[in-house]
Amino acid sequence: MGLELTLRNAPDVPLEAEVLSPDRVAGLSESDVAKLVVQHGNQQAELGEFFDVAAGAGGADLQLIGNLSAVKMIGAGMTRGTVLVDGNVGLHLGHGMSGGEITVDGNADDWVGPEMSGGRIIVKGNAGHTVGAAYRGSRIGMRGGEIIVHGNAGNEVGNAMRNGLIAIGGDCGDFAGVNMLAGTIIVLGQLGLRGGAGMKRGSIVCMNDATVLPTFSYACAIDPVYLRLYLSHLRSFGLHVRDDQITGRYHRWSGDSVELNRGELLLFEQ
Repeated sequence: MGLELTLRNAPDVPLEAEVLSPDRVAGLSESDVAKLVVQHGNQQAELGEFFDVAAGAGGADLQLIGNLSAVKMIGAGMTRGTVLVDGNVGLHLGHGMSGGEITVDGNADDWVGPEMSGGRIIVKGNAGHTVGAAYRGSRIGMRGGEIIVHGNAGNEVGNAMRNGLIAIGGDCGDFAGVNMLAGTIIVLGQLGLRGGAGMKRGSIVCMNDATVLPTFSYACAIDPVYLRLYLSHLRSFGLHVRDDQITGRYHRWSGDSVELNRGELLLFEQ
């Protein structure tokens, strides 16, 4: 049986709560979980000062209820289990996670799944900037796993990502896939400016016309089989994927020529 944590006292400054992870609460009693230490601004506090802890009625290992916009680092480093958030979440959701699944029935702030290497994050609402990205100064961002955002996302989605799948059901901001090393980004809405800038390998897929950087060159029109599998997979999670997008043709642009020129930008043929 899992645990249910309901926000009772909203923090007045950001709350760093890496302890909100199945790995950290496994085997602990409700009272022990309430005594876990979190960082509240420049002071330490106990988790029970902010959350009511009870046995969970649902199927998730850890269910979090309330507006957690000021709660950071939920699911950081998790390797297994499931986290269900009924509300919004703060920065650094699933930072460095390698397994398990996090589902947010709300919006997420910046840095969703930064430098994650496995597992799955599902955001039913919108996400902020730098989804699946590398932290400033790091060479590699997302290394594996899946991030599925049903709504819109901000700038620098997949910055320096090396592997894995990022899917944006709505619109995406500028510099998607900047410095991308490999992996796949799929945008069902509008792609912002300068997509794929500095990318070495990997694929960026968009279902609408987009402004292509002059350092990309047109290659051909293709019917990629792997994309059929990806899009069918995303449809199973409730994203709005049309039949013609699964079976249709895509215009392939190769880039970025300032790097290896082995990446690709695929634009759906309208």
